[in-house]
Amino acid sequence: MISNHEIDYRIFGEEMQYVEVELDPNETAVAEPGAFMMMDDGIQMQTIFGDGSQQTGGFLGKLFSAGKRLLTGENLFMTAFTNVGHGKKQVSFASPYPGKIIALDLLRLGGRVICQKDAFLCAAKGVSIGIEFQRRLGTGLFGGEGFIMQKLEGDGMAFMHAGGHVIEKQLQPGELLKIDTGCLVGFTHGVDYNIEFIGGIRNTFFGGEGVFFATLRGEGKVWIQTLPISRLASRIIQYGTYNRKEEGSILGGLGNLLDGDGR
Repeated sequence: MISNHEIDYRIFGEEMQYVEVELDPNETAVAEPGAFMMMDDGIQMQTIFGDGSQQTGGFLGKLFSAGKRLLTGENLFMTAFTNVGHGKKQVSFASPYPGKIIALDLLRLGGRVICQKDAFLCAAKGVSIGIEFQRRLGTGLFGGEGFIMQKLEGDGMAFMHAGGHVIEKQLQPGELLKIDTGCLVGFTHGVDYNIEFIGGIRNTFFGGEGVFFATLRGEGKVWIQTLPISRLASRIIQYGTYNRKEEGSILGGLGNLLDGDGR
């Protein structure tokens, strides 16, 4: 028997997507603060502790649910959107930066998906958004973005967001895939995750790709993004500073004055 609210959805857009969730009367969707875009009249918005999966329990259960989110660096509160009117209503949630929204049917994915801590966007009420600690010492010390991850559990729909283009790979039993730690979005619970040292003096100091990468061994699904938000932010900062690196121009700083961008 399905315990999560059953919601329908449609995803719109290409580079800047949003997801429209259709709610029947008394159905609820929960979302990260700031993800809301628009909703029909008849939908009630309410701020809740944690992820909403413990709302029928006592205060300690709600506090524990919220505390799990705090450990992943997320907000203590989430926003619940409930259809309190008659007939079907729509509420829409927008992606926070250029990329793709990934729809996850947790019932078809074994009931659990592990994702980067900032990847979750919204879900049907009842989906649990917890934390997943990587048990290996090497992963914990050097995994960076991948050390503390989010764990989405339940049998309903959940939605992740990733930067750039998204690749979905199906790993066969024992198949190994090596990925930049920032490019990993999520994977199903059957995938074994670890961190591996790249090795080599030249690779370490001059490769420009970091010292470690993530290794994932099947069986299961893996989602990979081409543009992590950390990489995008570092490039914006790099080109927003006064002393910029001029790529492909023999004019250097003089080129900035000529194109009107030399402030």
